[in-house]
Amino acid sequence: MAQLLILTVFRMDYSNWTGLTVVVADAVATVTLDHPPLNLMDGVLVPSLRGFVHQVRQDASVRVIVFQSADPEFFSAHGDMAYLTDPDALPAATRAAIEAAPGAVVPEGLNILEAISREVRSLPQITIGKIAGFARGAGNEFLLALDLRFAAIGRSGQAQPESLLDIIPGGGGTVNLARLLGRARALELLVGGQLVGAELAERYGLVNRALPGDEIDAFVDALARRMARVRPEVVAALKTTVDAVLPDIPLEAYAVENASLYSLFNTGLVELAHRQLAAGVQTREGERDLEGLIDRL
Repeated sequence: MAQLLILTVFRMDYSNWTGLTVVVADAVATVTLDHPPLNLMDGVLVPSLRGFVHQVRQDASVRVIVFQSADPEFFSAHGDMAYLTDPDALPAATRAAIEAAPGAVVPEGLNILEAISREVRSLPQITIGKIAGFARGAGNEFLLALDLRFAAIGRSGQAQPESLLDIIPGGGGTVNLARLLGRARALELLVGGQLVGAELAERYGLVNRALPGDEIDAFVDALARRMARVRPEVVAALKTTVDAVLPDIPLEAYAVENASLYSLFNTGLVELAHRQLAAGVQTREGERDLEGLIDRL
């Protein structure tokens, strides 16, 4: 008697990651950052992103991952200023992020944001960032770790404003900007701290393309689905070959960034952070022109 074999496909459940909405269709996972009011890289979003990355790495049904924001003004404002003003904030976020990815090791000498940067970059899937709002600091550093980035003309802005806050990027921003842009342009953006719109970002190589705001969704959607039709073995072979020519950033470089960041922490930095918060940093109004607000201070 013939036997009927019924195959059940089990889809991974991504509903537990607070601040993220994950929809999987046609082998594309669309991850929407939805953590009001600013999608801060804080003790909620950092663990959720690390947990998602750890989980999706094992999901053979996902071949392409698109990261976007539910907020039309902000992809992610930056890291939480509480990391500077509250001595317990960053350790608490780190502990939560470690618990969110059991078995994933944070390399010695690296902080949790740098570890996430490396983990995102090593995903087997193709990763795409769709930027239609401001991405600064740790929010932009997350984008820098992705394979591809596309920005909406007139709607996006990217910056590493840490030098204006008397610190340096601490989530891979220094090393990844140098890798993508070269030394001179990386220093321009790191020391100058200016906001870069989509068209300049394209010219500098910060993003793959600058696209009209009313075209970016359709373009990224079509590209993601086109890429999702490529066999994983082919994607793996292409990534391996490209990375042989452009090897990954060594751990030592991240460790230098981390050590340099912490060497700048002092009581004056905490006082400055409090003054900036009082002036409107980390509010929606203040973040719309963060660079101007800081210049006025």
